[in-house]
Amino acid sequence: MEVQTPLLSAAGTTDVHLASVNAGARYLHTSPEFAMKRLLAAGSGDIYQICRVFRGGEAGRRHNPEFTLLEWYRVGFDHHRLMDEVVELVARLLPGRTAIERITYRDAFVRHANLDPFAADIDACRRSAARAGISLNPAASLDVDGWLDLIGAELVYPRLGRGGLCFVYDYPPSQAALARVRQAAPPVAERFEVFVDGVELANGYHELTDAAEQRRRFEADIVRRRELGLPQPPVDERLLAALEAGIPDCAGVALGFDRLTMLAVGAQSIDEVIAFPHSIA
Repeated sequence: MEVQTPLLSAAGTTDVHLASVNAGARYLHTSPEFAMKRLLAAGSGDIYQICRVFRGGEAGRRHNPEFTLLEWYRVGFDHHRLMDEVVELVARLLPGRTAIERITYRDAFVRHANLDPFAADIDACRRSAARAGISLNPAASLDVDGWLDLIGAELVYPRLGRGGLCFVYDYPPSQAALARVRQAAPPVAERFEVFVDGVELANGYHELTDAAEQRRRFEADIVRRRELGLPQPPVDERLLAALEAGIPDCAGVALGFDRLTMLAVGAQSIDEVIAFPHSIA
């Protein structure tokens, strides 16, 4: 079922990697996820929407602060079953890209950066980056996840999905965001990202349904934001109430429609597929 949810919310995102746009008494949403989960808790069943979303400070060759997102949720799916559906959709929209690869986050880093991300500390990450000639301001302070993001962006992700689709799955628990964590050896977040020709196209989760764990993550985000000197938006209590009331086991994915269009037409910049990009809006 197609749904519409508000662009404005009383709560912003706590994710330290995202910046909500403050619109006065409300925040423009970075994703419709929280409101869509409230619909799932109310018994909506499978839902999707195509909407505008807003992320402050994101402007570049593949980023625009205002962009279009396709987001959908499947009740009873896990992240692997949802990957199958992503393949079906992208195959229709990007014909000819028939090569499909599925690789764990760990194996992707071992293969392309010679680094085990689950065992690495800051020194190991720094050595891996140095071997690849990645330079960083000596004054820069990165935690392990920050280093992994940098190494991924420079060494791993650009090599994925060449000529087809690559699904990277089972992320470190520290990068779970709103995904559930599976107790394995080591524990992994049941999350996936999709790459086509080195471009990140979609991000999906086997959704966390535990309200107490979600609150703990939000509060940890707020602490980290305070340490980094970032704004500290209010936690979405309505989402937490929906999780407490109970939402069905489900998986969800957000797919960047503008990036999909870029791939479909062979554009090199997101500005080529947006009539009014940030630079002239």
